[in-house]
Amino acid sequence: MDLARRVRSGARRARDLARDVRYRLGLDAHFYRGARGRRIVNYHGLCERGPLKFNTLFLTRATFEAHLRFFRAHFHVVTLDEYYRGAFDPDRFNVCLTFDDGFANNFRYALPLLEKYRLPATFFVTAVSEAGGDILWNDFLCLAGRYGPAEIALDGERHRKNRAGKYVSVRTGRSLNERLREEGFTPKAEAMALLDPLAPFRRSRIDSDYWLQMTGDQIAALAASPYATIGSHGYYHNDLSRIGAEAAAAELADSKRYLERVTARSVAAIAFPYGAYDDAVVRAAKQAGYAQLLATDFNDPGDHADPAMRERMTVNPYLSVNNQMAAIVTGSYA
Repeated sequence: MDLARRVRSGARRARDLARDVRYRLGLDAHFYRGARGRRIVNYHGLCERGPLKFNTLFLTRATFEAHLRFFRAHFHVVTLDEYYRGAFDPDRFNVCLTFDDGFANNFRYALPLLEKYRLPATFFVTAVSEAGGDILWNDFLCLAGRYGPAEIALDGERHRKNRAGKYVSVRTGRSLNERLREEGFTPKAEAMALLDPLAPFRRSRIDSDYWLQMTGDQIAALAASPYATIGSHGYYHNDLSRIGAEAAAAELADSKRYLERVTARSVAAIAFPYGAYDDAVVRAAKQAGYAQLLATDFNDPGDHADPAMRERMTVNPYLSVNNQMAAIVTGSYA
């Protein structure tokens, strides 16, 4: 890390520490009382401990509960439908809670807490359970990087595990994850079939909180709660902007069909996997019947003018609860 980055990082840590001290002393109460606006907040997985074991998308169950307590005390929480209708409290900061990826831990940990605090959330899930899967392909590669062999051969090409636990082509230096993200699900399934006997974490349910997907029955039970809404996150969790317009359109339609059958409810929202989309994906989503299209960061400022499109802010597991909430209000981690 160069000197300028170290200075910026140190300044952020000092600012965050000062903000936490002020909050504990009650000196920041006016900040939240005076906050106005709105934000869609994006979560992924919850676990009991070790949220950073495999990636930076998890929080502990206890931290998520602390978030909910904060939301109840300082913010107004709205459903996704209310967010799109503009049904906001003009005297408080408004937040909409969402979860991506359809982890079973959402059903196990998040739903009971939402019901305890009577706060709504939308859960974006895939249809991988209809295809007989219990894990997303990218999570499989992540855990295979922990439990798999040092080197594998796929399609005649050698891939060696790097320091980050990713399989990288010996010839090109390109990661297997990046290569497969550009392809449909068949090559991904072939890679998982190759790695499965070499890294049998899935069959033995090791670290299942970090990867196990909800079953159809769990998705249905989640949808039955008055505090949960189901949206689509694609069929296989493919990057819809990279697999071709025809394949993307099929995934959008098929995932909607599956989720509506399982939940017996209309599914109006799609959160693009990886936040990735292009114009063709947006058109296909609308043609499939989705009225609410959620990304992470927009590709183009003009997307703000599309009434179907919304951006979301992903939570940062490195921040204290208070600093996360301050970032939600300001809309920035800088």
